[in-house]
Amino acid sequence: MTVQNFGRVFAMVALGFNLSCLTAFAAEFDSSHALFDAVLKQSVKDARVDYAGLKARPQELNRYLSQIAAENNATFKGRTEPAQIAFLVNAYNAYTLKLIVDHYPLKSIKDIGNFLSEPWDQPVVRLFGQVTTLGQLEHGILRKDYDEPRIHFALVCAAKGCPPLRAEAYTGARLEVQLVDQARQFLAQPDKNRIAGADRTIHLSPIFKWYAGDFEKGHGSVVAALRPYWPGASGALASEDLKVRYTTYDWSLNAQAK
Repeated sequence: MTVQNFGRVFAMVALGFNLSCLTAFAAEFDSSHALFDAVLKQSVKDARVDYAGLKARPQELNRYLSQIAAENNATFKGRTEPAQIAFLVNAYNAYTLKLIVDHYPLKSIKDIGNFLSEPWDQPVVRLFGQVTTLGQLEHGILRKDYDEPRIHFALVCAAKGCPPLRAEAYTGARLEVQLVDQARQFLAQPDKNRIAGADRTIHLSPIFKWYAGDFEKGHGSVVAALRPYWPGASGALASEDLKVRYTTYDWSLNAQAK
């Protein structure tokens, strides 16, 4: 064997070894999201984020985002649907944290960008060999490819008006339990969602106006979609003739108090 041929064989063996290692590593990572779970447990308390601490110690978050970026589309498509949704929701939340950390300190995610390019239009998401945006991840992938309106209880855009950020990563194995819990937690926050029984008015987060179609599909109405998850409100929600008003969305940063 010539030196040139030996070099080609060695390169092919090395490439095969590296690809097999990456595949095995990605498979293990995706099932547990252990790195992101550790980041959330360290940085999130009562749905508020220690952005200052995360900015001072970004290594684990960066390592997790490198794992997200290394996932190839073929491996991803081979996973169960709950595992795919968990992966994408975690990616959205993790890249949002990274976006805030890179611009911190700031008072709101809406301080990022300008009138031509909102924060959700920033090319900060590395996914499946491409660079994309948070907006494309949410609207062009999650909402487009999956019939799961409860993602809106899990995607957190770094604002106090968002649903609470969990101090744990989503996983395919626990996704159903986690989404149910998220829905109940969010609906139990009276500053965002409440029922005024006297005038038969239901006050909802603007999320249910912005994404009404996602909740109506398969349920007929937003109210019908919410009934199973609203603690102690199933009776009040039994009627379809409730008036709906929307609460004010708080865009201030979901940061821990200093």
